[in-house]
Amino acid sequence: MRTQVGIVGAGPAGLLLSHLLHLQGIESIVLEDRCRSYIESRVRAGVLEQGTVDILNEAGVGERMKREGLVHLGIELSFKGSLHRINLYELTNGRAITVYGQTEVVKDLIKARLDADGQILFEVEDVNIHDFDGATPRISFKKDDQEQEIICDFIAGCDGFHGVCRPSVPDGVLTVYERVYPFGWFGILAQSTPPSEELIYCHHERGFALFSMRSPQVTRLYIQCEPDDTVANWPDERIWEELETRLSAGDELTLKEGPVIQKGITPMRSFVVEPMQTGRLFLAGDAAHIVPPTGAKGLNLAAADIRTLSRALGRFYASGRSDWLDQYSQTCLRRVWRAEHFSWWMTSMLHRFPDASPFQQRLQLAELQYVTSSRAAATALAENYVGLPFD
Repeated sequence: MRTQVGIVGAGPAGLLLSHLLHLQGIESIVLEDRCRSYIESRVRAGVLEQGTVDILNEAGVGERMKREGLVHLGIELSFKGSLHRINLYELTNGRAITVYGQTEVVKDLIKARLDADGQILFEVEDVNIHDFDGATPRISFKKDDQEQEIICDFIAGCDGFHGVCRPSVPDGVLTVYERVYPFGWFGILAQSTPPSEELIYCHHERGFALFSMRSPQVTRLYIQCEPDDTVANWPDERIWEELETRLSAGDELTLKEGPVIQKGITPMRSFVVEPMQTGRLFLAGDAAHIVPPTGAKGLNLAAADIRTLSRALGRFYASGRSDWLDQYSQTCLRRVWRAEHFSWWMTSMLHRFPDASPFQQRLQLAELQYVTSSRAAATALAENYVGLPFD
């Protein structure tokens, strides 16, 4: 097979890149080792920055998001038994976030690609990338037990943290920056009415909690847990008791219980690899960086990477100029490190660290009190949360 851009991974990054390239008349083939039903059902992020919403709308895949997405003009911070609202809309001159699950974004992108006769090969095996340091990279794989190969001009590694693309880069080319946190997030989906119309980030002596939603009838809830914890340790009764305790907003809110339809534990890490490109291989999304989910930046950073890469590839095919491709890593990493800092800051301010001294715990409360009482501090949080404007 021959195409212009071979894309490894049919998550939101790979699918969005394929569609944005299509809109510019550039051919691509997407390879995915999972089946379509799996990637359309796995639950991931759900908070879209203003810029991500704009990208999806400009790409023509935002109609269902406009109908079903929940636009939030603020978030709540809860500590010491009280709620404190950060007015995102007011503090950022009319910018907001939209709650619309990554699962739904993936569904919309798959439909758009297939409606345009785009090539997505699901359930492929033994994917390997070759010759990306030369002019004609190759991707080998198996499909239906048949050995196949794609010859292309460029390879986009959109295959996530555990994918094959980043490990295919020779030793010594990439530098890894990483921090692993001493806790995880135990998350559930529940058929219950969310306790608030906006997200609630809770700082509590028993640990962090997040009250979010996927729809007015489905709640997404998280509890800080031990990094080696197991789902079996969290029967439904314990989940609701712990959430009620950590919400601790007095009579301001009522937590409504409901059937728990999904449970899972997410490890917490910060991770960045530099550079995000080598030869004709370009890494994007989780293949190049991971952020703790406290800052709601994972999917949004992937979309920003893809915006940069799709424009650089469009420039190359339209004019033969490679300057934007050469600057891809530098351009993306400016935004990546800003998001890494914001996500680390939110995580450090809100979570209970097992080795924190009473002095450090008081510093956390002082930071929360400052953020919720200073317009300047609240504006800094709001600007980063809704997403900084693109260059």
